[in-house]
Amino acid sequence: MSWVVPLESVVGPASRSVGGKGSALALLARNGFAIPRTLCVTMECYEHFVMRTGLRERILLELNRKDFNDMRWEELWDAALRIRNMFLTEPLIEDIDSNLREAFASWCGGKAVAVRSSAADEDTSRASFAGLHESYLNIQGVESILEHVKLVWASLWSDAALLYRQDIGLDADRSLMAVIIQEFVSGERSGVVFSANPGDPSQMVLESVHGLNQGLVDGLLEPDRWLVDRSSLRVLSHTAAPRNRLLVPGSTMTRLENLPSEASGRPPLSPEEVLTIARLALRAEEVFAGPQDMEWTIRDGEVVVLQSRPVTMMAQGREEDKRTWYLSLRRSFGNLKLLRTKIEEELLPAMVRDAEQMACLNLRRLSDEELAEEIRRRKDLENRWNKIYWEEYIPFAHGVRLFGQFYNDVVRPADPYEFVRLLGATEMESLERNRMMEDMASMVRSNPRLRNRIVSGDHLHADDEFLALLTRFIERFGDLSCAISGFVHCSQGPEGLLRLVLEMAEHPPVQTAAEREGVDSLKAVFLSRFAGEKRVFAGDLLDLARASYRLRDDDNIKLARIEAQKLAGIQEGQRRIEERGLEGIAPGLADEVSESRWEFSSSPGKHLQADGRAGERVKPRQLRGQPAGPGLARGPARVIRDAADLLAFKHGEVLVCDAVDPNMTFVVPLASAVVERRGGMLIHGAIIAREYGLPCVTGVVDITGLITTGDIVTVDGFLGLVTVGSPGLS
Repeated sequence: MSWVVPLESVVGPASRSVGGKGSALALLARNGFAIPRTLCVTMECYEHFVMRTGLRERILLELNRKDFNDMRWEELWDAALRIRNMFLTEPLIEDIDSNLREAFASWCGGKAVAVRSSAADEDTSRASFAGLHESYLNIQGVESILEHVKLVWASLWSDAALLYRQDIGLDADRSLMAVIIQEFVSGERSGVVFSANPGDPSQMVLESVHGLNQGLVDGLLEPDRWLVDRSSLRVLSHTAAPRNRLLVPGSTMTRLENLPSEASGRPPLSPEEVLTIARLALRAEEVFAGPQDMEWTIRDGEVVVLQSRPVTMMAQGREEDKRTWYLSLRRSFGNLKLLRTKIEEELLPAMVRDAEQMACLNLRRLSDEELAEEIRRRKDLENRWNKIYWEEYIPFAHGVRLFGQFYNDVVRPADPYEFVRLLGATEMESLERNRMMEDMASMVRSNPRLRNRIVSGDHLHADDEFLALLTRFIERFGDLSCAISGFVHCSQGPEGLLRLVLEMAEHPPVQTAAEREGVDSLKAVFLSRFAGEKRVFAGDLLDLARASYRLRDDDNIKLARIEAQKLAGIQEGQRRIEERGLEGIAPGLADEVSESRWEFSSSPGKHLQADGRAGERVKPRQLRGQPAGPGLARGPARVIRDAADLLAFKHGEVLVCDAVDPNMTFVVPLASAVVERRGGMLIHGAIIAREYGLPCVTGVVDITGLITTGDIVTVDGFLGLVTVGSPGLS
């Protein structure tokens, strides 16, 4: 049986077998448009592969660990990563392998190709899927084409594609993928054209860059932009871009180069070419009976159409539509490098500076009016930094995801999260906090006299060295009685911190991933797989991922220090009210404190909330979540409902909570495993659990309502299962 068809034979019923993009290209070709020479791998080939290998059942298992509608975007990414790894590690079955190999060898003749997606519902009037499935350029050799066919198949289950299917009501269980193999057209200038501007249907929009189109599509290059009147084809405006670089084919990949000076001074398109492409877009609109989003390139003066899809406007103007924000998290390597520079050189220093300047201000010297104004200023600062957190810091987390995908594509590990081991040498504030606690615990282990003083409550007469370390710790991280770094005395003094130090001192120190695994040697082995420009890229991507991994944890602690200073101002206002009464303070201050009282009283437990109804329910035997840290452990549960529960944590207990925050991971070195309701491989609980080699399961629905402190639980971080036993079980 042949699962490969040339584009010229795609007519009638055969159009359904090659997906939306394939059938659109076939229609363009029949209507006289210049398109690349194209071969189609049918959807039947994909279906045969997933059925024969058992992949279909494994995919459905991943997508049904919990209600799909309840899965957070981080859980969708995890599921997509695991599914992608299934395609990477599953060899092609013999009949498909021989069929495709023969077809590609005779058709390609060793020439470079583009390997593109063409899903069943892709590029229809109902759904665009623009940019959600993978395309690969400059692929050379039959082996490489075969591997990239599997990668395109896997992209059917990318996190963004899954979210989009869910949002527009497509059935993920019935999703199918064809693959388009195109002659690779290395155009001198490229771009996209919307035959109807989504913002103003009376206009069309053209965008163009020098070099390959991927530079525009991936956001690496800013394009020149033209607005054209649809009726008269008159150019309404032209916005010039900087024009300093272009994307070109490399030996095995694409790369950015400096644009020659003679080209940088002129637009990619002449006025005549703008008109030619505008007319081409209107012709395509007639062929498809609707506005088109068409991608094209110019080679030797000829406009070659690479693909065409309907312009979908269903999401325009809907404030509740989150797809635009979600898709903005998926950044290219070049975009992430620029974002890293902005974060490390501009935003983080300013954030630290704001927190330090607030900490240096003596609030007690301010008048009531000045204190009220200072509290307002601190609230505004916190709001500003929260906005930056969502707009800049959260998207930078994609650096880890980008590296994880690259690592798995190259290494093909059995464990799809093996790449995290390479990130273990990354310095994080939460690990530094835990090391300082371990330093105090080490002093206690080696000094029985010091231990006795702390146990008796006489820590103020402890050794100077210990007191100095304790003071530095509290100045930097707070006394741990609050769920906010840098804040102190939510409910008590340093007694809770000292109790944790004593608990740590009773047991040997726990090694981090960097200490256990020798991350430098892992890095050397990884980089040895590459040579030349690919080795440079791999090293740069790893360095970016480590910065992304570090920020994923540090940003919350730094943000908490901003919040701590706001709460310090509110606390000073409360002190004055308690001391003088409401009648004795300025009305403005009373208003600020009154508005914030609920916030202040709830802040210590804001990340730790649970419904507290576990005793009213029948306990299940087994709970299913997402595997986030390999290993198997058993111990008594410690369910975290507020900050005081953290301070009561004992060695060997299983940390069970709604969501682990970086400000509460100081107990993880004492834990035997971590379980939380919030899901995701790269949430804070999972990051720190893997640092200490602990089993971790995330995304367990209502976990804090189904388990109570003291329940004996077994945590399987390989399968994502939590089994509830009883103290009498062995």
